[in-house]
Amino acid sequence: MELVAGAGLLFLLCVVFPLCFISFQMHKRQSQLPPGPTPWLFLGNVFQKGVFPLHGCYKKLMKKYGPIFTIWVGPQPMLVLCGYEMVKDALVDHSEEFGGRPLIPINYRIHKSLGKQGINNRKWREHRRFLLSTLRDFGMGKKTMSERVQKEALCLVQEIATTQGKAFDPTNTVFSAVSNVICAVVFGTRFDYKDPVFQENLHVIDNFINFFHTYCALIYNTFPKIMDYLPGPHKKLLSGCAKVFARFHERVEAHKQTLDPQDPQDYIDCYLIKLKKEQNVEENIFSSEEIIASVFGIFAAGTGTVSKTLLYSLFLMAKFPHIQAKVQAEIDEVLGANCAPGMEDRVRMPFTNAVVHEIQRYESTSLESVPRQTTCRTVFRDFTIPQYTTVMPLLSSVHLDPLQWETPEEFNPGHFLDEKGEFRKRDAFMPFSIGKRQCPGEALARMELFLFFSTLLQNFTFQLATDDAERDARSLFQKYKARDLYPHIRAIKRSK
Repeated sequence: MELVAGAGLLFLLCVVFPLCFISFQMHKRQSQLPPGPTPWLFLGNVFQKGVFPLHGCYKKLMKKYGPIFTIWVGPQPMLVLCGYEMVKDALVDHSEEFGGRPLIPINYRIHKSLGKQGINNRKWREHRRFLLSTLRDFGMGKKTMSERVQKEALCLVQEIATTQGKAFDPTNTVFSAVSNVICAVVFGTRFDYKDPVFQENLHVIDNFINFFHTYCALIYNTFPKIMDYLPGPHKKLLSGCAKVFARFHERVEAHKQTLDPQDPQDYIDCYLIKLKKEQNVEENIFSSEEIIASVFGIFAAGTGTVSKTLLYSLFLMAKFPHIQAKVQAEIDEVLGANCAPGMEDRVRMPFTNAVVHEIQRYESTSLESVPRQTTCRTVFRDFTIPQYTTVMPLLSSVHLDPLQWETPEEFNPGHFLDEKGEFRKRDAFMPFSIGKRQCPGEALARMELFLFFSTLLQNFTFQLATDDAERDARSLFQKYKARDLYPHIRAIKRSK
């Protein structure tokens, strides 16, 4: 009996002591950080109403706690920064202090290198420098890259034309076209839109991107060790990513057989050449393991962001036919019906350029998935932020900041036009983030968005194939996303 009582007491201590320790640690850290909703023990704010998703809840939290507040993801605090001035102060004026990247468990689970590359500053810096250099070598910012995008845009036009004005889901077609631009750089080839392996890879990438905006991702990244033993969407994602990694590994092995160090054909060739040069370096910045993770990261980033924005642009043009007509009128006046748009035409097409920018500003709900981390103990806005604190600069709050935009809740291309109708830049426009961790593919993405968008509107008029009468474009689109659907559209061929 005493043995049983002793065992029971020991078990109780094993449970109570860790809970008390966690409670003490959370209370201690909470007193040092900016205010925020009171977390539950161990669970934080994850299961509390009115906290997640941040893009839908930040306004109420900001009204109560101010533009800088703390939420808890499990037992770990996360600093949330809202509004242009706050985000700029952190990412630009304190770029070194807020320039780290926390380990994201789902990334680490998919591929350890992909997780490590983000948090190892030197490794991340060297890979970023190498990527930018390679992109420049293959034409980023040059006419050769512009011509490559133009050719793919025409392929997209031909594919959409086969729908003959009937309602269709443009998701796969748009994803294929955008992905082919980055595939040409990474793999040295483009793929047929109906290639089953290509489509399966794109489906996995789409799931990978969408997963980060789900509640399951929040739960997984909070309790990864527990979630690994439970069923759910994360299991499907992990299985799909494993297949894609295996295929990329096969492509890397094939590149090794055909590699000509004097004449690299793509990013993989350049990486293999770099790997050979660095093989005797003590720290493995470049490695056989890293190349697969690097290719996956470029493939995902180069496909997802532009594809999602381009799809959203078609929806918005169908939703706002008067804006679509004005874009088409400008294209007809500057280019006519047969001259394909080029990057040099962007200056002569200020309204079209403004619409492309406003689409990115208005699409604000997909900008909160990549957090930062403090690299050292930091005094910021009268708060002492400990080293390794996760920080979420809420870019959606910047794009909807009423102090920066005249009509932040409306789709209004006038945000990017001056009184003369000329294009004007806005400091509070940051779809690719700002500061130390700004997206390295920004120049290519901007090029793709302008050329794909203007080419499509030169050739088609887009209409919504739905009777849904909701006026608010953002809420209507979110309703479709919640159903894991994309609004079907009609592409009506414009007469030459």
